[in-house]
Amino acid sequence: MNAKVVITNAGPLMALAKLNQLHLLAELYGEVIVPDVVYSEVVSQGLVRGEPDALTVRLFWRQANWPIAEVTEAHRTEYRPTVTLDPGETAVLVLGLTKPGCLLLLDDAVARAEAHRLGLAVKGTLGILAEAYRQQKLKRIQLELLFEEIVARPDIWISAVLCRHLLAKLLREE
Repeated sequence: MNAKVVITNAGPLMALAKLNQLHLLAELYGEVIVPDVVYSEVVSQGLVRGEPDALTVRLFWRQANWPIAEVTEAHRTEYRPTVTLDPGETAVLVLGLTKPGCLLLLDDAVARAEAHRLGLAVKGTLGILAEAYRQQKLKRIQLELLFEEIVARPDIWISAVLCRHLLAKLLREE
């Protein structure tokens, strides 16, 4: 299990909830921090919209008893992104800058590029699944099915080309 601080944005949370794989966060990282604005986006606003993954994330977060970190306006003024980010992505990066050696969970390509520019480690939904496979927390058939489900689902916005490329690479590593 990883001892470093892990901070997540909405994309990986929603995707893993839709795939019924939130447990992988606990198995891989032990504890994950979610910024308050991200939790609000995924859970509070998601429940209002009737999103089933919102309830799944809320129940999982309560059961895991993981922290919801407040990111104040003072924190936000200390970091001015060089690109356009949504409030959740900004909050994840702000928290990441305060926690040396942390791992950020982000799916958005622009946010990931900004995190790399800032020298922060990043992993997305596919990276989480790949890590779970490499650590033998997922079997080959499970990994293949999850990647195919991502490709098939219109409510998970991850490139089919990227899914197929990474899956092929993982299977070549065997």
